[in-house]
Amino acid sequence: MLGGAPGRSGYAGLLSTPSPSAPPDPLPGRSTTDVLVVGGGPIGLAIAWRARARGLTVTLCERGGLPSYLSAAHVAAGMLAPVAEADPQELALLGLGLDSAARWAAFAGELGEASGLEVGYRDCGTLVVARDRDEAEHVDREIRLREQLGVPVARLLPSAARRLEPALAPAIRAAFHAPDDHAVDPRTVCEALLIACELAGVHLRPGCEVAAVDGDGVRLASGEHVPAGQVVIAAGAWAPRIEGLPCLPVRPVKGQVLRLAARAGEGHLLEHVVRWDGGYLVPRGDGRVILGATMEDRGYDTTVTALGVYELLRDAGELVPGVLELDLEAAVAGLRPATPDNAPLLGAWEGVTLACGHHRNGILLTPVTADRITALLLGEDAGIDPAFAPGRFARQPA
Repeated sequence: MLGGAPGRSGYAGLLSTPSPSAPPDPLPGRSTTDVLVVGGGPIGLAIAWRARARGLTVTLCERGGLPSYLSAAHVAAGMLAPVAEADPQELALLGLGLDSAARWAAFAGELGEASGLEVGYRDCGTLVVARDRDEAEHVDREIRLREQLGVPVARLLPSAARRLEPALAPAIRAAFHAPDDHAVDPRTVCEALLIACELAGVHLRPGCEVAAVDGDGVRLASGEHVPAGQVVIAAGAWAPRIEGLPCLPVRPVKGQVLRLAARAGEGHLLEHVVRWDGGYLVPRGDGRVILGATMEDRGYDTTVTALGVYELLRDAGELVPGVLELDLEAAVAGLRPATPDNAPLLGAWEGVTLACGHHRNGILLTPVTADRITALLLGEDAGIDPAFAPGRFARQPA
């Protein structure tokens, strides 16, 4: 298993005292929270933090511990890559991703100030590379597509790509650079969000599984009823297991990921995110490298397989041979919450507010989701594109 997030014992005294800038605590004896958030991943924590900052009283329930190691963020690589992942069939999602990517630098700075933690935000760009002629033709098509969409990319000769990243194999056939794609450390983001929520006065309830949503709150697996003015479902792949909700078209998609580390005294292997058809390498500021990720429809299975590890290392080793000299620190599998069209469910639907189904883009879309869902909770114009309406699958076959 991956090691846990940074230890929190050092924050114990700090977290016992609300931040001076936090909104006032609820009135004594007040039994109903304004907002109850279900889910302690980055989306749920960010919504709770933003909503509390806007003056709402907030309770967050997470079925596991906090920060949530059941969320997809526990194994996510942390790419902020709307350009590298642009799809002409998903233009609304591209627009949302670009919007959120533009918010990330300020979001990371604000979160760092609120929590005292650096969240590993890296203004590094992405290199997309090809191993052979077929992949080179694919890269060429991808460059033309992005030029048509008006997103910035730079076509590179293989020699130019190797100058940017000397660790690339001499045999690469083609490449392009997406300078506006960046990266962040998702586990540190979750840790920072947790601290920020605690300092702001969010009522956090780890080990608190929500079994059902009812008319004025939620019912826990323990049988306890928790009243709330509004309920936000940000439970990722586990959202469909909550009773009392409309049938949610969210399914778990398994992804296996390797955490690799350089030995003491060795320099960083990579400075940019490196992607290819079927995988990616994401460098961390501490010299670690995240290698991922498989895409498997295996239900709620999170076992790591020998085949998954082999295929990841085989493909990465062809493009960045130095990867095979790194230490294998951990191998883990997580569950992405996917929808039939790969776009999230954002907005109010039949008495609840949904913020789930982010699939591969949960970390990327955290800032924009938190801002827009908080606006919705406050009755403001959230500006949510109808392409993300939770009821869109109710109007047509999924």
